[in-house]
Amino acid sequence: MTQPTIQHYFQEDHERLDGLFKTFQALKGSDYAKAKESFIQFKFGLQRHIVWEEEILFPLWERQGGMAEVGPTMVMRAEHRQIGEYLEAIHQKVQQQDPASDQEEQRLLAVLAAHNKKEELVLYHAIDNILNEADRASIYTAMHSIPEERYNTCCGLH
Repeated sequence: MTQPTIQHYFQEDHERLDGLFKTFQALKGSDYAKAKESFIQFKFGLQRHIVWEEEILFPLWERQGGMAEVGPTMVMRAEHRQIGEYLEAIHQKVQQQDPASDQEEQRLLAVLAAHNKKEELVLYHAIDNILNEADRASIYTAMHSIPEERYNTCCGLH
């Protein structure tokens, strides 16, 4: 069975996450319960996406290219930390049921737009170029074997 390319799989995940965030933004002023649910799905999904990249894709790229301390993955890891900070700032507003998160959302979206573009135009394509079908299959197996506790962190009972 042919596995989807890394480019295709991760770009589709970006689009899915974008849709969840847009739903949150559209509903936060009129149906906060549904907006919150979309945000939680977005937060968990984005955290999972980052775990997949940092624990599976980035190490693969670094081993192949010998660029662990310099290069694109170092920059992307730093951007992931920034994304996490902005995501948490929005999360704090969601916890307080405060829909006034436009400023935090704009910060997050600005970083995500540039970050995702770099991944989609450079990194994913480059990783696909070094993989064969068996490599891709093992990557997807590894991705789906990461325990949910690694990325489903948030929101308690609020």
